[in-house]
Amino acid sequence: MARAINKLTIKQIRSITKVGRHSDGGGLYLKVRKSGSKAWVFMHRKDGKVTELGLGAAEDKALLDVREEARLLRERARVGLPLVEVTEVTEEVPTFLDVAEIVLASKDPTWTNNKTRAQWHMTLKVYAKPIHSMKVTDIKTPHVLRILGPMWLTKHETASRLRGRIEAVMDYAKAMGWRSGENPAVWRGNLALLLPAYSKSKNLNHHAALAVDDIPEFMGNLRGREAMVARMLEFIILTAARLSEARFATWSEIDFEKRLWTLSAERMKMSKAHVVPLSDRALEVLNKLRDDRRGELIFWHPNSGKAFSINAARALMKRMTDERITTHGFRSTFRDWAGDRTLHQRETIEAALAHAIKDRAEAAYRRSTAIEKRRLLMQDWDDYCAGNVSSIEILTPAVSG
Repeated sequence: MARAINKLTIKQIRSITKVGRHSDGGGLYLKVRKSGSKAWVFMHRKDGKVTELGLGAAEDKALLDVREEARLLRERARVGLPLVEVTEVTEEVPTFLDVAEIVLASKDPTWTNNKTRAQWHMTLKVYAKPIHSMKVTDIKTPHVLRILGPMWLTKHETASRLRGRIEAVMDYAKAMGWRSGENPAVWRGNLALLLPAYSKSKNLNHHAALAVDDIPEFMGNLRGREAMVARMLEFIILTAARLSEARFATWSEIDFEKRLWTLSAERMKMSKAHVVPLSDRALEVLNKLRDDRRGELIFWHPNSGKAFSINAARALMKRMTDERITTHGFRSTFRDWAGDRTLHQRETIEAALAHAIKDRAEAAYRRSTAIEKRRLLMQDWDDYCAGNVSSIEILTPAVSG
């Protein structure tokens, strides 16, 4: 059975401090000296004699380069050529995916948010797939355009982030000497002149949402369903939460006495902790589920016991209505109801949705989280969803004709 090679990761190479040799496989070792310095060595055994060949300081050598040197040394040893005659190794230009893997590994220790880590991996490994096998020297602006062009207007935020990540990979390749010239993914003076102008107001794709007037009937039908996924969807609507926030909600996040649901920063899209006041019905949903809990997850799949898939709620909505709606669309419905039908302050509504804000005065207001104001807002929303007229819901849409 062949011995494993490429065993060490960038992170391990940087963190290893134990004095001695650490195998990368195939005769390649990272040697850590008592002084703390690190070097690459190639070890070869022949006729009972071990030859150690130094390949240079670890800080001066890219991992791809030293592995290529080791590969060529193994080949020389296999055909009987002396290793000491190796004075220069022809460098093989890495592919985009090779460099992307290195960049992802180097950034891994800096990420504190798992969602950011997952997004970097997903965009570079899925959307950038057309250039994965291309050598970094061969990638030109037209190749990047073919990736970004089709999604620039329809998935602009994703496309914009992808462009920046491709640029980071190509910058790394240039810094390592694997390519030269202008970065094909750079924006100013390059892609800015080639991609269509994007207007957020003109190109915004709203999530399909249920009309405000249809919410009470929909919620009545939803409450009549006994499935666990129905309770999750009801909880999402009542709390104006995002799907991911409810899918992975845990009992430890719930304070029944204070009637609060507290989400940590790493669970939130904007990486800021968020507290949700729980209305009467939201608390009732949780109390009924608490008697049948099977672990830390609040909403669990009856078969697997794990979190529901992202399509579970969508499938339920498809069975319930012919309307083309999404779970995220209910946040829009909540926003429309609160802004058009009530006198609740805009700042309170935005705080309930955990939206990012740029205005400093509003940011100062939001630092207090306005829990009690939001508690009134969420109870009014609960009452409206149940078909009750809230004392604060005094505005009604104009009747035509």
